[in-house]
Amino acid sequence: MNQENKSRWAGRLVTGTVLAVGALLSACTSTSLSRAPVEDRGTPSANAPAVTGTGANAGANAGGVTATTPKPLPGIENAGKPGYYTVKPGDTMIRIGLDTGQNWRDIARWNGVDNPNIIEVGQVLRVIAPGTADVTPGAFIPRPVTPSSTVVATSLPAVSTRTAPAVAPASAPVVIAAPAPVAVAPLPPASSAGDDDIAWIWPTSGAVIAGFDEAKNKGLDIAGKLGDPVLAAGDGRVVYAGAGLRGYGNLVILKHNNTYLTAYAHNQTLLVKEDQTVRKGQKIAEMGQSDSDRVKLHFEIRRQGKPVDPARYLSPR
Repeated sequence: MNQENKSRWAGRLVTGTVLAVGALLSACTSTSLSRAPVEDRGTPSANAPAVTGTGANAGANAGGVTATTPKPLPGIENAGKPGYYTVKPGDTMIRIGLDTGQNWRDIARWNGVDNPNIIEVGQVLRVIAPGTADVTPGAFIPRPVTPSSTVVATSLPAVSTRTAPAVAPASAPVVIAAPAPVAVAPLPPASSAGDDDIAWIWPTSGAVIAGFDEAKNKGLDIAGKLGDPVLAAGDGRVVYAGAGLRGYGNLVILKHNNTYLTAYAHNQTLLVKEDQTVRKGQKIAEMGQSDSDRVKLHFEIRRQGKPVDPARYLSPR
């Protein structure tokens, strides 16, 4: 092979080598830019964090996040049972007490509720005293409610205190005059058989301006003048005195026995405090127009929490 042919062959060899190396580099470069690393989330790798939990929680825990099972609402196991109440949107402890014929403080104590300002929609509360039969004639039967996690705030003090509930915003401030000391013995617990034996009196002397209507007016509206006396319709104990129930203004609720409550709304001045024992005919408030468009007394009688027509219980005038 002459010198010229040798030079040509060497040039071709170098060119082929350069082309081959270039093609190899081009292939490597193309692969690294066009494909991202693939992570198989179905099969844990050696470096993957351990998954805690089993069953339905295991999937939720992937990636090192520990799943938490929602905490059951208090008392949910008693939902629908007689003597228990499922909290609805808009409920407050005062409202529940009025609708079930109980003292709101008793309901809080029976259920271990330390802060009655916070109750949850769907929470189930005992509304009969522990140790009593769950099913008695006329016992409170709860209405079904779809549970949710909504929190209902009220305006009540901790149950451990014995002061009157804090005043919620209302159209007029609550005026509570210091009651005169009354030396009376505590009311004896009445038996269910004798609960209906109450000689009711009219709470005020004005004319009835609106009668009972179960859907629109849960009691009687009685006219009067600002400051007219409001009297207890029967012997009882004050279970609420304040303005924490919307639509009632300055309100007094008396518990007469295991069956009956009475409510006295829209007062100007309250003359009694919670837990005070009162006698039939005792002045408990002065008439006003708090949360109302005129001076009047709204008077309710509730039998085991259900509003009944007071005109059927009061003596004819």
